[in-house]
Amino acid sequence: MTNSLERVRPIALKEIREAQKRIAGTIVRTPLVRLELGPGFPDVRLKLENLQPINAYKLRGAANAVALLSDAERRRGVSAGNAGQGVAYAARAAGVPCTVVAIETAPAAKLERMRALGAKLVLVPYAVAWQALDDRSYPGVSGTFIHPFDDQNFIAGHATMGLEILEDAPDTAAIIAAIGGGGLITGIASAVKALRPEIKVWGAEPETAAPAALSFAKGSAQVFPDWKATFVDGAGGKSVFPRMWQRMQPVVDGCIVVTLDETKRAMRLMAEKARVIAEGAGALGLAAALTGKAGPGPLVAVISGGNIDLAKFSELIA
Repeated sequence: MTNSLERVRPIALKEIREAQKRIAGTIVRTPLVRLELGPGFPDVRLKLENLQPINAYKLRGAANAVALLSDAERRRGVSAGNAGQGVAYAARAAGVPCTVVAIETAPAAKLERMRALGAKLVLVPYAVAWQALDDRSYPGVSGTFIHPFDDQNFIAGHATMGLEILEDAPDTAAIIAAIGGGGLITGIASAVKALRPEIKVWGAEPETAAPAALSFAKGSAQVFPDWKATFVDGAGGKSVFPRMWQRMQPVVDGCIVVTLDETKRAMRLMAEKARVIAEGAGALGLAAALTGKAGPGPLVAVISGGNIDLAKFSELIA
């Protein structure tokens, strides 16, 4: 039941502004806070998307995509992949039935929360979940499949974050966000480049899963050869989908790769200095900022989420 896919086109500023109005009642307009690091460090601000009701930015895209469903689609329900929490939350708020194809190794807290939001879960291995995103469906699961990154409305929802960053920190020199599927960074960059093309937008990936950095180096969508699963489970895909490369490449300036130790250090630093709990993927932006590769700032690191079991978090920052 693969729908013929809409041609990839730029995310227009008008779509982003409409999305901002549409999702205002569902999402939190998250704060942008300065991280006080002292002399010798870049000037960094944190965009705290871990404070969304589902503790991650994906609610933005999900709220916009669900709001734009037709009546018939609402009745049929929705299905989702790795943006399950966001779609489940937005679907419940809109009274729409929801099924999520979830990765069986996802944090228990994440799975529990989706069940609590009334979603039906189908648990599968990572590779199967990734394949479902490529197929845009999963055997036996019905409902309109809301793709967690290759979806115009989803990305326009994420792009609202770019508008907020520019309102709160017009002096921003560069923004850094994690790349998993590429929806988050494509959204932010689409908003930012439309209004302030001189501001740089950098991706961040862990060295164990860096297909976007490879794609920027080679000039085309790449598969990452020696992908490894790590505690950075919310970013770093096995590959860059060609359609996402088409979306990302015109608006994103490049990608900064960080080590797992640099990521843990960023998690610890945020907990210590700002009292922020970030998951691995949520700390990639700060880790990349601290490499100095994005310059002295002002930099905005997008803290994309805080979905991590507390015991695991404590172990990683110990």
